[in-house]
Amino acid sequence: MKKYLMILLLLTAPLASAIVEETREGPTSLAWGPVPPAKGVVWPSVPPIPGELLVSVDLSGPTKPLSQINYATPGKTLVYIVAVKNSGCSDVDAKITVTSKSCRPGWFGWTDKIVTIPGGGVISEELLVTPEMRASPGDYSFQVMAQAPETKSGKGEGRFRLQGYDYVSETSVSGTGQFQMNKDVRSMNTGVKSNKDVYFSGSVDALMKNEYLVERAKGTNPNFQEWDAVENYMALNPGDALIGTEVVRSSLVFGGVGAKVLESYNLQEMDYRLQEIGLHHTGLDRRAEFQTADNFTGYLAIDARQTIPGQRSTRDREEFLGSFEIQRRLVFKDSPRPIFDCFGGSCFNIVEGFKPFSS
Repeated sequence: MKKYLMILLLLTAPLASAIVEETREGPTSLAWGPVPPAKGVVWPSVPPIPGELLVSVDLSGPTKPLSQINYATPGKTLVYIVAVKNSGCSDVDAKITVTSKSCRPGWFGWTDKIVTIPGGGVISEELLVTPEMRASPGDYSFQVMAQAPETKSGKGEGRFRLQGYDYVSETSVSGTGQFQMNKDVRSMNTGVKSNKDVYFSGSVDALMKNEYLVERAKGTNPNFQEWDAVENYMALNPGDALIGTEVVRSSLVFGGVGAKVLESYNLQEMDYRLQEIGLHHTGLDRRAEFQTADNFTGYLAIDARQTIPGQRSTRDREEFLGSFEIQRRLVFKDSPRPIFDCFGGSCFNIVEGFKPFSS
């Protein structure tokens, strides 16, 4: 009997394992367990489920109405956020590639990079797109693709519409001697008025005065934008100075926000100046904005005001005489749009849609 039992166990060994305890009366217990693989046998493995890369390309900032989204001007940098999601369970080393469809390759801050994305995770990369100053107005697009081994690739697309300038004036000066500049810009279609009278005698490493006008600006594009910079001006002889009177107005009567900023200065030294002025009258956010950072010796005055008849009047004036380092920012916004009505041969400016000031 024992002989036949041993043969039975040997025949069933590849299918099961058991622990047999022998007694004089025969086996008393039998415990079944997992079947160990036979020597040299390779069980087929289950292939892993491939992941997928999902790509989105969105303009940085708050969501905008579809009719006003992604407008830009030549030379202005658009900031996009490229987000890639890994839907798989394992980490992947993904290659992100930017392909130009109608843009020039040189407009992109980067065109490819390698990133590690954890399983089920998302990474975000900032992509700067700067159309060149000579770019033609129109619609532009580009594609962003993400690829990784044994993973389904994904792609997304970025789009923007480029508006052309109605007026461009760029001035850059460096040297020693005398310099004089006069600029006068007036746009009745947008309520923009800008006037500059600048003179210096002495030495300057760089003096820049750039102005840009877009009369029918949309999205976040300004109707009028000004960039000013000065680096290392120095009076060399008695009587030398950097002298200027600069005025920018946002005319309420012609659709602006009723703001005015006047600067006047007489300086013997200026280590640096970085200044920006923007007037937004026809786009998403109607406002007039002024900001400046200066380090100088001499006299400087900044006189800013906003006037809305029957609603609001503000004025802010500062004067400096000596050696100073200053930073200044002013924002005037949300003013009413004027409408005109005539009665008995006389015409009146009626304001409507007034909203409280908010920064």
